[in-house]
Amino acid sequence: MSATESLIKICNVTVMKKPLQLSLVKNITFAVLMLYCEVLFAKPDTASIGTEIITQRYNAHLQNSVQSLTIARDHAAEWATSLDLQPSQILIDNSDNSRLFALTASNTSDPKLPPRPTGLSITREDDKCQPPPSKTIWKPAPGTTWQWQLTKKIDPSIDVQKYDIDLFDTPQSTIDQLHSQGRIVICYFSAGSWEKWRPDSKSFPNSVLGKGNGWAGEKWLDIRKLGILGPIMKARLNMAVKKGCDGVEPDNVDGYTNNTGFPLTYHDQLKFNKWLASEAHKRGLSIGLKNALELVKDLLDDYDWALNEQCFEYNECELLLPFVQAGKAVFGVEYNKKPEFFCPKANAMKFSWLKKKIDLDTWRIDCRDF
Repeated sequence: MSATESLIKICNVTVMKKPLQLSLVKNITFAVLMLYCEVLFAKPDTASIGTEIITQRYNAHLQNSVQSLTIARDHAAEWATSLDLQPSQILIDNSDNSRLFALTASNTSDPKLPPRPTGLSITREDDKCQPPPSKTIWKPAPGTTWQWQLTKKIDPSIDVQKYDIDLFDTPQSTIDQLHSQGRIVICYFSAGSWEKWRPDSKSFPNSVLGKGNGWAGEKWLDIRKLGILGPIMKARLNMAVKKGCDGVEPDNVDGYTNNTGFPLTYHDQLKFNKWLASEAHKRGLSIGLKNALELVKDLLDDYDWALNEQCFEYNECELLLPFVQAGKAVFGVEYNKKPEFFCPKANAMKFSWLKKKIDLDTWRIDCRDF
């Protein structure tokens, strides 16, 4: 009999008083198994109805074991939230911090424990956290020049300081080329909507998908469900780091003002947007606030720059002035108005404004030329 089997037997005899399936726990390390026994011993009511170990694997391939444990604890807290469990019911495998174990009741009639979760699907494959940033986060000053291109092949020849391009669709070679030319690269992704064509679209359960947001193949997300959305968004931020992006442009971060299908509030949006900024900064990424003008006053300190669409058309550009007053760049575009109408105003306000087509291809008119 192996040492692990002996310890399982001890648990069975002294705590469980009934056989425990070896197939469920054969990969648990001594530390976790001992903690498991301690939890059962401390909670006889739990032992009396039996427990079930649900193993959740995720990747945390880090060289620094201390940081790995911190990340494991972070994931444990998120998983507990998504399962409606107490943090004490999530155990961490101390051997390599690469497994989580949830203790749940196998008897759903017991009122002292939550029911066994069903339909659980949590993807951790791309959630590989990065080391603490060593570089300075990019914080552009008012007047910074830029190009915004989210469709078609990227034209790297435009003489600007910043390129804002798609995180998923842009090849690594293009990002490397832009960097070789001294450009800052900002990577776009939608943080507040589900896009059916993205490679990680199946990671979003139906429970977080709301109404369509007006774009084909897109639906609003329930941003209150951070236990589910958090790991997905972190994986995207980690992708941005891996591809060498200097920052990110998360889109659709103003869902609370739209008919999303969820009762989202100002506070819900503020919490989600602050969380995004914090996670970006942890990874050394610059982050911009997209639209969400009503939130500017409460997010000015959290975001490094702003990006807006059509504030001159809707006569609401004054709400962006706190960014300029704080020494932070404000980027923006108009789709319908003529440059003669908005460019003189944009230049006077020290905004970095462009005339663009709605599909955001290469074509542009820069207000610097007026």
